[in-house]
Amino acid sequence: MQRFGKKLHLTNREKERNSATSVDDKLGKILEGCRKGRESSQKELYEMLAPKMFAVCLRYMDNRDDAEDILQDGFVTLFTRLDTYSGEGSFEGWARKIFVNTALMSLRKNDALKMSDDLETAWDVRSDATTQIQNIGYKELTRMISSLPSGYRTVFNMYVIEGYSHKEISEELGISEATSRSQLMRARTMLQEKIKDS
Repeated sequence: MQRFGKKLHLTNREKERNSATSVDDKLGKILEGCRKGRESSQKELYEMLAPKMFAVCLRYMDNRDDAEDILQDGFVTLFTRLDTYSGEGSFEGWARKIFVNTALMSLRKNDALKMSDDLETAWDVRSDATTQIQNIGYKELTRMISSLPSGYRTVFNMYVIEGYSHKEISEELGISEATSRSQLMRARTMLQEKIKDS
């Protein structure tokens, strides 16, 4: 009986490995087709990534129309830079950076990231350590984040959701680390106020 259980367990592991391999093989074939300019492969890759990348775009833009524009621009960049993907690491992670950077470029171009806070104002911000975030739903929290001013929302998304450090944010946005910290603190304070009011 025990031998059967072990054999079944190994069979399940093998199935998982084969499943992961088949996903990797499928993605590899799609990417190869995209590199050769096959429209069917490009469509397949678009359909695979679009829902997730649209969610990324929505986090940075004020409305769905702008997010759709960023999604399209991001795919143009992705298809033209596909040869730079080395195959190491997650393809989805590599693609995500393209869409985040596309959104940031659009925000910079429209001067939406103009930050008014500096080191002096950063000291005036107080952050309430206790939060009621656990008491609200994902959709409500997402709506609250998207209602933040562009600068606050951008820094919040980059730091909290994408995992950028303040140094990386300052380099990407051309602001000081202190400004990045103050924008994050102000975003958190504003979110806490919105949560309290809800």
